[in-house]
Amino acid sequence: MTSLAEPASPLLTKNNHNTKYRPDIDGLRAIAVLSVVGFHAFPAWVTGGFIGVDIFFVISGYLITTILLEGLAHGKFSIPEFYARRVNRIFPALITVMIASYAFGWTALFTDEFQQLGKHIAGGSAFISNLVLWNESGYFDTSAEVKPFLHLWSLGIEEQYYIFWPVIMWAAWNKQFNLLTIAVLLLGASFALNMENVRENATYTFYMPQTRCWELLIGSVLAYLSLYKISAFDKAFEAVDQFLAGIIHKPVPGESGQTLRNVLSFIGMGLIAYGLATITKDDQFPGWRAIFPTVGTALIIAAGSRSWLNRSILSSRLMVWVGLISFPLYLWHWPLLTFARIIEGDMPSRNTRIAMVLLSFVLAWITFKVIEKPIRHNRNKYTTALLTAAMVVVGLTGFVTYKMGGMPDRPSLQHMNKALSQFSGPLWKYATNELCLQKYPYAEKKDFGWWFCATNKDADPTLLLFGNSYVNHLYPGLAQNKDFEKNTVLSLGTCGVGSPDYSDKTILGGTDPCTGYRPDRQEAFIFDVVKKAGTVKYAIIDGLIKAPYGDYITSVEKRVDYLLKQNIKVIIFIPHMTFDYDIKKCFTRPLSSGLSAACTTGIEKKEEIDKSFKPLMDDILRLHPQVQFFDQNQLFCKTGKCSMILDGMPIFRDQVFHYSVYASEKMSEEFADWAKVHAPDIFTP
Repeated sequence: MTSLAEPASPLLTKNNHNTKYRPDIDGLRAIAVLSVVGFHAFPAWVTGGFIGVDIFFVISGYLITTILLEGLAHGKFSIPEFYARRVNRIFPALITVMIASYAFGWTALFTDEFQQLGKHIAGGSAFISNLVLWNESGYFDTSAEVKPFLHLWSLGIEEQYYIFWPVIMWAAWNKQFNLLTIAVLLLGASFALNMENVRENATYTFYMPQTRCWELLIGSVLAYLSLYKISAFDKAFEAVDQFLAGIIHKPVPGESGQTLRNVLSFIGMGLIAYGLATITKDDQFPGWRAIFPTVGTALIIAAGSRSWLNRSILSSRLMVWVGLISFPLYLWHWPLLTFARIIEGDMPSRNTRIAMVLLSFVLAWITFKVIEKPIRHNRNKYTTALLTAAMVVVGLTGFVTYKMGGMPDRPSLQHMNKALSQFSGPLWKYATNELCLQKYPYAEKKDFGWWFCATNKDADPTLLLFGNSYVNHLYPGLAQNKDFEKNTVLSLGTCGVGSPDYSDKTILGGTDPCTGYRPDRQEAFIFDVVKKAGTVKYAIIDGLIKAPYGDYITSVEKRVDYLLKQNIKVIIFIPHMTFDYDIKKCFTRPLSSGLSAACTTGIEKKEEIDKSFKPLMDDILRLHPQVQFFDQNQLFCKTGKCSMILDGMPIFRDQVFHYSVYASEKMSEEFADWAKVHAPDIFTP
């Protein structure tokens, strides 16, 4: 085992700072975990609770750097020993939660849900959850509320920090560089990256280690200042303390530094409280707002265990107990809340959420007492190796589950495999979109992506699908329908025709794929294809908004006018219905109460769409009476009601109401029957 320690720099003098166990830091952990649990369980009440993760970051940076500095100073630190301690500390609880979640998912989750669980178990076991989640983020991503291991993103950032920071410290120590200077420079660079990126790409900034490590580095800087005396800081501390003591106390207390410690702890707690009360998930975060929880935490730690708040409140038995189980509590609470949401198909009832929180406390305490604590203090030389092997097995199991598509042949799902297959994968990936990208290389540029372009033949288009992703979900059915086999179908759908103005036309990103200058670029691309090919006979437009307004109607009319002037006949699809709940509620799953009555709605909802869409129809027909409108809602609105289920199959594949492949195929049949009467020449391009 190679030692990484070198003698302490002669420029630094070891402080008398007491580095033994501090119960007040466990009390801080309690505030952090309770904030996060409160936010996840009761987001309307604890609106800023997610900043508890930022509190954890500072604590982690402080404790880990303290351990590293002491090891380096005493010649007792080695990289293998450091990582062995990390494994023994983190792996037992994490493996336990992953195995339990996998077992539950095997029984209760649908195919796509179980596939995602496997993917996130694999990412969590490799401590790259933050990278996996960032790669998933976007318009077609599943809701965060149904990702059982969403919370492991923070663990990924911490572990990535633990990989690089010890090496940086060791190299600096060997070269006799000032660690404080290095830490401050890295902190400043990371914070600058955070501020530079948070506005244009908040998701990237939230998940990337380089834009979040400044929070851990605050703790690292604090650890350095706590362990080593810097005379200028000491003199300033004493001067400020004497000044405050003279203002606040009479007579001045004898213990030097106590007044300033109390002030620091109260200011720190005030900053955290302010962050909890004012920061919301709608804010650009982390950004500058993360200063409140991070600096607040640093001030509380800097105040020391002798300050009144730290000694009397944070070090109380209840706070310390919660702090001790904070790691398993953090691990357990989110999967429990997520599984409850998946089973109920919506936000769980308040009583259910309370029950899940209480259960998470029970499981956290059991995990701490029975698994985490005994293993952490186990001196068996094989413990670390066994834990590592177990984590590898768990990760590989998750990866195999992901690659096998969520194991659709599980016994609990065999009775509805056909229906559940409709929830797997973006539906236009069933088509030959690679052919489209090859034929139209422009579409491969960063402006668009794999969802943008699909065609069924290597030939010039005769039938154009123009709109947003709702026009793309028509493609599988039309491309495979025998009635349209003579057509070359080209689907180009990212931005809706007549897309409303966006707040910033220069920014690409966010969850909507139609941001920045994409609407203009897509339209230019489509019109260029139309002109060059000269073969498009019909254009189908879908994805229009249900309640169009004046400027929007004018914008759509201009696009229609352009197509008509190119001798292209236009058919506009009336917007399809959407519902206020998850379609998966319509299918029985283990542990659920059965089919939901909310899978149907009255015909009135269709009539509302027809009424709100009528102004656009009237305007288009007044100017261009040759344009035709197709009512796609007639497929699933019959006998006085509209249903999310068609022949026992889901009509949607996701929570943003894209058609399933089955619904796309049935819609193409419905449209073909309509076209035989109203547009028979569409079949003979």
